[in-house]
Amino acid sequence: MSDSLLQVDDLSLVLRRSSRRKTVQVTVERDGQLLLVAPPEVGEERLRQFVLEKRFWIYSRLAEKDRLLQVAPAKEFVDGEGFAYLGRSYRLKLVDEQDVPLKLAAGRFRLLRSELPQAREHFIRWYSAHAKPWLAQRVADFRNRMALSPGGMKVQDLGYRWGSCGKGDWLYFHWKTILLPAPIAEYVVVHELAHLHEPHHTPEFWLRVERAMPDYARRKTWLAEHGMEVEGI
Repeated sequence: MSDSLLQVDDLSLVLRRSSRRKTVQVTVERDGQLLLVAPPEVGEERLRQFVLEKRFWIYSRLAEKDRLLQVAPAKEFVDGEGFAYLGRSYRLKLVDEQDVPLKLAAGRFRLLRSELPQAREHFIRWYSAHAKPWLAQRVADFRNRMALSPGGMKVQDLGYRWGSCGKGDWLYFHWKTILLPAPIAEYVVVHELAHLHEPHHTPEFWLRVERAMPDYARRKTWLAEHGMEVEGI
């Protein structure tokens, strides 16, 4: 069933019908989009009433998203600029000669000056290449602890999602996950692994996350409050 739009006063929501859902849920996506997921049998009037009941919660979440989005300016790729990797900031140094366009060496990201027009692409390629083995190791560590068998794993651009699950129990992670501090990136891994058992954020889902990561709530809060700060690449 395809998505549709629902307008409630000044709020525009993407309405997604799902036979797998038993209740109505509204979420504020990382790009600020409002997503309303509901069982097929729930009528539009009930959906409007639900949104109105949640209106002040939605406004507060949208205000928080706006604040976070403002702290992620685009990179300029100039000498001395900081770039994150596993939660640490490394300064950029422009160089005239080296064997690859971009590398991390002696505590600095070193970028060929001649490659400045493609700087962003080089960083994305570097982050993606380093994210895959790091995340694969964490998936291997936690899959045993959680008694799960994912079909495979890929690192790619997921837009405004840190991770997702796909057909065949494949796990997908945004390449930007490798910019996060290691404990927070591990939370993203555990979160997506738990979705292999529970597709929705039910109490059982959070119980599975907690069993694998008892301090998950602290990491989840950090990601919600600071995750946008690593977006400006």
